[in-house]
Amino acid sequence: MFAGIDLAADWKKTGLAILEEIEGQIFVQQVKVGVKDNEIIETVMQTDKTGIDVPFGWPLPFIELIHSQSNGTLQAPQNTDLAWRKTLTLRATDLFIQQQTGLNPLSVSASLIAHPAFRWAGIEAKLRELQLNVARDGLGKICEVYPAAALWALTLPHQGYKGSHIAKRIQLLEAIRQKLPFLRFNGWEALCKNNDNALDAVIAGLTAWLVHKGYAQAPTGIQQEIALREGWIWLPDSLKINMDLI
Repeated sequence: MFAGIDLAADWKKTGLAILEEIEGQIFVQQVKVGVKDNEIIETVMQTDKTGIDVPFGWPLPFIELIHSQSNGTLQAPQNTDLAWRKTLTLRATDLFIQQQTGLNPLSVSASLIAHPAFRWAGIEAKLRELQLNVARDGLGKICEVYPAAALWALTLPHQGYKGSHIAKRIQLLEAIRQKLPFLRFNGWEALCKNNDNALDAVIAGLTAWLVHKGYAQAPTGIQQEIALREGWIWLPDSLKINMDLI
């Protein structure tokens, strides 16, 4: 079993999808919006892999800045230009996604996505107390995902489908049906059409399955060392997927 979570700061806006692989097909078995912390914890415990759409950590230079600034030991930078500030706002994985896809992940240190990340930090701590492998590099029970980037990698429509844009979600669902015939929505299309949190949860779950199967790009070398602290967005490997699955 695999799961996808579109994590919002507000549990009422958090999406959850449960997927199951049966004879080479991926069936969506449950989708819901409105998920509290305890259900997220139970889901991670009960599934093989859970993909979560939330930053798992903060940029290391940002953490160092906050620590040194708070205790009065911050060394003055040569200047405070955009290049310097960018090191504080983007993680290594954010830069990787930018380079690979042209998309711009939200900054966990300088945008409102920090609020879901705060929530995740608390949930992660509870999972660690339960002695689950929740390594931020994604090699344990969980992996960080970015639905728009996953759709990009799968050459599917990846922009403009959020919020009130139901027509765009209908088009995306049809594109998914045609491009990924092994993914069966199993009657959950209506909820995904009407709620982008539900749809993103399904995409997050599909990405978790791809990660589990080895169809996504893992961090290597120094990337993995940094990912253990900052997190790593798993991008589907389009070449492998096109060769083996499509």
